[in-house]
Amino acid sequence: MQIPFATSERSSIGIEWELALVDADSGDLRQVAGYVLDAVAPPGGGPHPHIRQELLLNTVEVVSGVASTVREAAEDLSRNVDLIRTVTDRLRVELMCAGTHPFSRWDMQHVTDKERYATLIDRTQWWGRQMLIYGVHVHVGIEDRDKVLPISRAMLAYYGHFQALSASSPFWGGKDTGYASNRALMFQQLPTAGLPFQFERWSELEGYVADMMRTGVIDSFDEIRWDLRPSPKFGTLEVRICDGSPTLAEVKSLAALTHCLVEHFSAELDAGRPLPTIPAWFAQENKWRAARYGMDAILILDDDGNEDLVTDDLRRLLPVLEPVAERLDCTAELAGILDIVAAGASYQRQRAVAAASGGRLDVVVRHLVEEMRAGRPLLTTP
Repeated sequence: MQIPFATSERSSIGIEWELALVDADSGDLRQVAGYVLDAVAPPGGGPHPHIRQELLLNTVEVVSGVASTVREAAEDLSRNVDLIRTVTDRLRVELMCAGTHPFSRWDMQHVTDKERYATLIDRTQWWGRQMLIYGVHVHVGIEDRDKVLPISRAMLAYYGHFQALSASSPFWGGKDTGYASNRALMFQQLPTAGLPFQFERWSELEGYVADMMRTGVIDSFDEIRWDLRPSPKFGTLEVRICDGSPTLAEVKSLAALTHCLVEHFSAELDAGRPLPTIPAWFAQENKWRAARYGMDAILILDDDGNEDLVTDDLRRLLPVLEPVAERLDCTAELAGILDIVAAGASYQRQRAVAAASGGRLDVVVRHLVEEMRAGRPLLTTP
């Protein structure tokens, strides 16, 4: 089975941002995505090209166009959010983003009436119905198919960094789970989800996909739901690690880190230098540590098992990427990574709000809504 890889401009970028629709008064989820999508559809008919439906009727996804900079992609997202608000404001519906909703019940949510979603739920049953989760996906263009898998393997060495920075799902069904990212460990329960296989050659990926299709595990490549996956139809590497981010500022910073790392590894390949790798068992442990401890995670950094606090390793990494950020015109956005380190990730801010309000998770939702409107974090944790 041959899987062609589309031509794309090197280090072009696109961002996908999943947003929850919540009641302005109660903070609970509202099942109005169908109405919103119909209302924003272009006059000529058909769906809006950059505002899309998702599995659940409490969710819409905003998608940037193909951009050359993080700033350009973020401006696309902002315009689409503003358009959605022309509809949701009239409905007393607010937009919110986090890896999970702090208190809404999964069994009260409605699934979008579409065959692909019905098939997913029919197969995955209880776990599929549990997918009350939100994420941020970043696509980066790769001009040569032979680079895709080596760069993907190198990105795995930084999996825990992305998970810790973006962790925003400490609560589930009204309870504190004890995890910084409950979403990360829930999502991997779906078939073909979770950490990717570390294939060396494109032919190995083609063989895997052929096996999955022959045995009925998937019907199309898009049903491979790895946290890092090639996207052959776009000619990109798609980084799907991150929890949903409450603010556009954090989305931009996470996208800039993704953009810079992919371009950095691409340049290293051009120069004939080896890329970092990490054994699958260390990658799996890092995923768990980052999901459990977030910004306090001590990650395994290399094949030798050297470890360090994620925030300390980030402080070493950013100076290495600064020349890349200058080339990609995202210096300010990349520097925002240190703002997340200083202000605290979303899971830390959510817990601080909950503690200050006596455990009221409706207040946590209100804070997430306010941060979404402000476009930046509104609380600095100790």
